[in-house]
Amino acid sequence: MDEAAPTRTGWTFLTNHARVLAAIARDPGTRVRDIAAQCLLTERAVQKIIADLEAGGYLTHRRTGRTNFYTVVAATPLRHPADAGSTVDDLLAVLTLRPQERVAPPAEQAPQPPA
Repeated sequence: MDEAAPTRTGWTFLTNHARVLAAIARDPGTRVRDIAAQCLLTERAVQKIIADLEAGGYLTHRRTGRTNFYTVVAATPLRHPADAGSTVDDLLAVLTLRPQERVAPPAEQAPQPPA
């Protein structure tokens, strides 16, 4: 197994739930073991998060043979009151942007550096 990234203390930008949801959105047939390795979580923690996301209406799954295939319910609203009006789809769109896909504001609207 690959060596884990150095542990940092303090806050992070994303919750473990957001990380797991993004991993599933990238690969709906991914294994719990692979999500755990990618998100630096235990398999048990990932199983609990998936159960939370399913109970909250953010995910569904179907089992084919020994493999689970997940479906992200993109229209589900985000839970925090500060995110009112935003959906899972909005969040995933931001998380999956690559630097070359980001659109810079037009030059006339770009913030000007202080003089």
